[in-house]
Amino acid sequence: MRATRIFQLYARRLAALGLAALAGGAWAAAPALPDSPQAWRAAAQADIEAAVQVTRENHPGARDPHNPRFLANLDAARLHGLALAAKVNDAAGYTAAVEGFNVRIGDGHAGIRARIDKSARPPMRWPGFITVWRGDALYVHSSQAPEVAVGSKLLGCDGRTGEQLVRENVFSFEGRVGEAGQWWSDAPNLFIDTHNPFITLPRRCRFEFQGAVREHTLAWRELDAEARRLWVVSENGDARPVGMFEARKNRAWVSMPTFHPNEEERAAYRALTRDVETNRARWLAFDAVVIDLRKNGGGSSAWSVDFARALWGSERVRQARSAFSGKSEVWWRASPANTEYVFSMAQTLAGQGSEDMAAWARRNAEGMRAALARGDDFHVEKRDPAAAAPDALEATAPFTRPVYVVVPGNCASACLDALDVFTRFPNTTLIGAPSSADSTYMEVRRHPLASNLAVVIVPNKMYVNRGRANGQIYPAAIEVRDVAWSVETLLKTVEADLARRR
Repeated sequence: MRATRIFQLYARRLAALGLAALAGGAWAAAPALPDSPQAWRAAAQADIEAAVQVTRENHPGARDPHNPRFLANLDAARLHGLALAAKVNDAAGYTAAVEGFNVRIGDGHAGIRARIDKSARPPMRWPGFITVWRGDALYVHSSQAPEVAVGSKLLGCDGRTGEQLVRENVFSFEGRVGEAGQWWSDAPNLFIDTHNPFITLPRRCRFEFQGAVREHTLAWRELDAEARRLWVVSENGDARPVGMFEARKNRAWVSMPTFHPNEEERAAYRALTRDVETNRARWLAFDAVVIDLRKNGGGSSAWSVDFARALWGSERVRQARSAFSGKSEVWWRASPANTEYVFSMAQTLAGQGSEDMAAWARRNAEGMRAALARGDDFHVEKRDPAAAAPDALEATAPFTRPVYVVVPGNCASACLDALDVFTRFPNTTLIGAPSSADSTYMEVRRHPLASNLAVVIVPNKMYVNRGRANGQIYPAAIEVRDVAWSVETLLKTVEADLARRR
């Protein structure tokens, strides 16, 4: 089981569509909001202090002997966040202050997530166009501004380069500037106005299109329904539901937009795996298989592992995973709140009919409780002997046809776990964007703050000796720099590579 990765960009886009429950989880009643600038400042300061305390008491990093800088980063984040909080006047300022705090921690599985309804803030705005990052700059993906053509490259605004603007206006308050994939996922937020009081919006920008350079004065306006749609489409293109279809004759397109599936999606994953197993001759005859991870924000790695076992063979996958991460250990931070959460997770899994996963969670919760009784910081998960033991002799024919994996820039958590498995096989090629990265801290829960304005993100476990290093990304073997990512565009990239191989 892996944690669902919390991505600020994706959460904002869901919220822009009114899908707040998906963006932040199932919330209680809306919080009572502060009623003055002084109250907003006090709330921001109190919540940052409380988040630091919750993190110290529960986050594995606070006791991680392999990461001695974690607490120093947390202290630096506290000071930075409090400095911002001292200037807060409203909901937008509160949100910006806690996001500035998060950035200084530098871990997507730590920090604060505000849960303030969008009605408490001024409407988001845009300048009439949506941009995407394509490796070297921002490009216009869609436009309602006649002066700004689709496909135009941003050169800069107000005397600053596009890269400078992204660093100052975006990465000072969200994302991790050192990860290549975060540029693909977060840099486009340069042209989404959330009323952050700590930045200056671009006013006059220069664009290059078909060799000509033009300057354009931005006209910021409310982000209406069509703009919201374009914003979401710019990131996800035409990503499909869970399942497989033949995008071309003998080209299997496998959509995996989530590893945190609902009941319908779980059924679709099981049907997909059964199809690979029962119609293996058909799969072996495909010219190529494309695994599409667009929209995937993490969840449980079990879904990608099950598919990999069906495609490449259970014993081959076991051997590949053992060679990659056979020395990995899982350490669970044994705090009272973490332990209670893992017990509740076991109940939830049992209610979903996942008895094996429920038993796994229950074993670790009991181990955490025993560690607490001993005064130990961690419960070290016992390795499952069955996972290291060879399966029955592999009976399936090896799958050697080309496999292409479409990687979005925000691929992290269980999405990266999928890449850990898929890339063990030499017939796999990553296309699209470089991925994001993970720390070694996983299995998050949301710890509510007394203000009810935000929650603290708390991982419950950490990996030691993981095959993939802390902060390691997966670069794309073939970056797809087309402005629009559609099945058709991505398929052209696949077919060009297939033609090159012949």
